[in-house]
Amino acid sequence: MKLRLARRVIDGAVVVAVEGELDLYTAPVLRDEVRDAISQDGPRLVFDLASLSFMDSSGLSVLIEAWRLATGDGGGVCLAAPQSPVARILHTTGLDRRIKVYPDVEAAVGSV
Repeated sequence: MKLRLARRVIDGAVVVAVEGELDLYTAPVLRDEVRDAISQDGPRLVFDLASLSFMDSSGLSVLIEAWRLATGDGGGVCLAAPQSPVARILHTTGLDRRIKVYPDVEAAVGSV
């Protein structure tokens, strides 16, 4: 499994569930999903990372771009439930200081 995405709207926030591996080859898929989500459903984004097993710098780049697009449009971005390998890269790079990380989707939706 490389990457699977599922999008839904909860209380006005667009929740994008990301499953699998987010890398150089799959990052463009998420980038397109982010752009579609913002244009169709609004700039309040929550990334559900509970099933994301791997993320490299390409994935980080997409998250940063999502944050820039959403905040530029008056919204925001939150991350929910990253597993250890992904949480580690978020912490190591300091991205978790720029984009808030929550233990679950419900908490993230309530804050974005």
